[in-house]
Amino acid sequence: MNTDDIVKFLKTAGVDLLRGILVLVVGFFIVHWISKLLKHNKKFLAIEPTLRGFLQNLIKIALSVLVILTAVNMMGIPMTSVVTLLASGGVAIGLALQGAVGNLLGGLILLILRPIRAGEYVKIGDSEGTVKTVGAYYTELITVDNKQLCLPNGALTNTTITNFSREGTRRLDLTFSVDYSSDLDQVYRVLNDLISKEEAILPDPAPQVVLSRCADSSLDFAVRVWVKTNDYWPVNFRLLDKGKRALDAAGITIPFPQMDVHVKS
Repeated sequence: MNTDDIVKFLKTAGVDLLRGILVLVVGFFIVHWISKLLKHNKKFLAIEPTLRGFLQNLIKIALSVLVILTAVNMMGIPMTSVVTLLASGGVAIGLALQGAVGNLLGGLILLILRPIRAGEYVKIGDSEGTVKTVGAYYTELITVDNKQLCLPNGALTNTTITNFSREGTRRLDLTFSVDYSSDLDQVYRVLNDLISKEEAILPDPAPQVVLSRCADSSLDFAVRVWVKTNDYWPVNFRLLDKGKRALDAAGITIPFPQMDVHVKS
């Protein structure tokens, strides 16, 4: 191979390389533009948020792969060679990407079965928060103190999921402890009067006030009421505050843990 052949080869290879780079730059710009277009498309925004987030990520990944394969082809690398290379390295690639593939399949399972949806408050393992989106690889939760949690989809399909929002109503369980010397009938009257004044409590199922336990230092009364999911914590805090005030006003003692010691001489 003489000098002219080398120069000619370098020119051809350089042109192919520049064409490939140009395809990458323009292609990724188009992918970014399509992603932004989808975010503002009215028909796309009408899709349920969980499905919308997953589809958006999936479309972006598919288009990015297409751009890369097109650029490789424009660089003069035969697609058969690329396919052969991927096939020969399939085992290694599969082992390297098994976590990513597991997360992608987990996202598909979550999308099909839909145990969680955007906007629902859930507990997944030790993590708890409001679902922001179910992506292709990760599910995003926003905690009550505004932290963002990214949970791998693969792990979610093998973890217990508690959904607090799906049913629309929840039972609120509170415990009020009183002294053993308290008048039981009076305690019942105070607690029943307390829940009768709370408008957010649902009439069906009917509220309950029961003596649930005779503890070491107190009689424990359980107050069980049903509320709408959005009212759960506001009602919880109001009943605790008003319950303490009502028991104090009635002269009913809320005891501290105590132990009686008898000394024999």
